[in-house]
Amino acid sequence: MSARILVVDDVDVNVKLLEAKLASEYFNVISANDGESALRIAREERPDLILLDVMMPRMDGFEVCRRLKADARTSDIPVVMVTALTEAADRVRGLESGADDFLSKPVNDVALFARVRSLVRLRRMMEEWRHREEVYDQFSALFDKEAPTEDRGPARILLWEENSFAGARIAELLAAVASEVVRPVSAEELINSCDQSVELVILSLAGKLDALRLVSQLRAQEQSRLVPILLIADPSELSRLAKGLDLGATDYLVRPLDRNELIARARTSIRRKRVQDRLQENYQKSLSLALTDPLTGLYNRRYLSAHLASLLPHVADGAKGPALLMFDIDFFKRVNDTHGHAAGDAVLREVAGRVARNVRAFDLVSRYGGEEFVVVLPETPLPVAVVVAERLRSVVAEKPVSFGDGAEINVSISVGVAVTRDASETATSLMRRADEALYAAKGHGRNCVMTFPADAAIANGAAIADGAAA
Repeated sequence: MSARILVVDDVDVNVKLLEAKLASEYFNVISANDGESALRIAREERPDLILLDVMMPRMDGFEVCRRLKADARTSDIPVVMVTALTEAADRVRGLESGADDFLSKPVNDVALFARVRSLVRLRRMMEEWRHREEVYDQFSALFDKEAPTEDRGPARILLWEENSFAGARIAELLAAVASEVVRPVSAEELINSCDQSVELVILSLAGKLDALRLVSQLRAQEQSRLVPILLIADPSELSRLAKGLDLGATDYLVRPLDRNELIARARTSIRRKRVQDRLQENYQKSLSLALTDPLTGLYNRRYLSAHLASLLPHVADGAKGPALLMFDIDFFKRVNDTHGHAAGDAVLREVAGRVARNVRAFDLVSRYGGEEFVVVLPETPLPVAVVVAERLRSVVAEKPVSFGDGAEINVSISVGVAVTRDASETATSLMRRADEALYAAKGHGRNCVMTFPADAAIANGAAIADGAAA
């Protein structure tokens, strides 16, 4: 995994040493020798990660980190502080400044590369969700945008620690950030317990069970793929920590545990998870708005076009062409003019529901616009498509639609049917032929089904004419 790393240190020897280490692993390195330069380069170059020395003149690493995280242009860039400071209080101060991790001098190569790869991977995942939120922002005016806050109070945490005393102590320390600390008694229970309500998993590497296998299993499950995983290890287990980060763990702590550092790292992981959840939820909302009709809940014209475009190439591979049913509600304007738009909306929703309930699960029902709808029937020959169209016409017309205070109105539809003939057919030409058949159905008296070309009709349940096939 290649990435651009900004190394910030006022000592040239330290910069060159880190440059050499990172270059050996094919990372691209840029450098700065003071805080002001680091801030400027970070804004201009947008590196994938920053390795930041703490002890620098004029502006120390803590202040640089605070400014990076306060600037919208650089706030999402992971920061790893590189320092000779070893006190837990210094690590907590760094985490509270926004740093993602600490590395102690002299830097251990295994820890360095594992941490860099892990944070770059996390950055790119978050960057992808932020790109998707740009799509969401295009539609956010259409609905209430969720407030950009991630502080939702205490979190539900899963803890795996085989030593009962150590587990109880860790659970006690987590009280400041946890609404509940769940301690499964088996690996199977832990995997099954890790649902969408869990915002952090903490795994101790000590014990008989292979905790790294748990990391792998959690990352393989859809419901736990994105949950943060915090590893706890002894100082002698750096290589296993590195492996855990490569497998998908997001953070780690080394014993002896410091309460403040544990809480700071847990808070950071939970906050990041909530940012990710918000971005994902907003993207799903935007996707829904982009592809579905808000009144009927059906797919919209945009999705229909993409769906047809994906089906038609399969005709060239020997698949039967899809059939297209295009229909609209007869005399719909009269409904709005006579009974009002609320009644019109009720008719649209009811017709959409009746049609959707009477096709196969893999058929597509779409609102094309206004009172016009389209049904796509994959791999369906014309005679079958006509039978389906007639069934839908009958289902819509068999009973009136209720609206308002028990009022009712009789509704019918006219349907045009077209089927793809060859692999060169485009979605545009197929839609045009179905539209011509629909136009013929209207001209034939409405409440009927016509095929393309308009040489056969089914009026009010009459038998299919011999010439119905196009």
